Amino acid sequence: MDPTQPWTDRTGLLVLPGGATVRGRRIAAPAAPADFALLLAPGPEPAWPARRIRWPDFWLPRDRADALDTLREAWRRAYAGERVEVACHGGVGRTGTALAALAVLDGLGPEQAVTWVRAGYHRRAVETPWQRRWLRGVS
Repeated sequence: MDPTQPWTDRTGLLVLPGGATVRGRRIAAPAAPADFALLLAPGPEPAWPARRIRWPDFWLPRDRADALDTLREAWRRAYAGERVEVACHGGVGRTGTALAALAVLDGLGPEQAVTWVRAGYHRRAVETPWQRRWLRGVS
């Protein structure tokens, strides 16, 4: 990984409250290379390292511990200067919830994180009440 290599495409980029940049996207959308992908839905494997969380559309991760471990890894990698992306089928609900979770790991409260991700990434991010509640357990 070359930390001097910036994102070549600015689409979906979001700067976390502490300054690290991450990308949200649809899993099947063409994308410039990343250094690590957090995949939240079935779909194509990228050419770069990735971890997949079993997370049904509109619901919550099947394995909370694995999801939190993977989110923490993505957060650490972003702050190490890696290009980290988060992707699900539509790029909104699960992706938005995971991006909000990264903001919670970064120090925002869960409600603040929802407002923040909706303002900076997608207005419908974190689509369901249970996704909002799930953020309360992120740490």
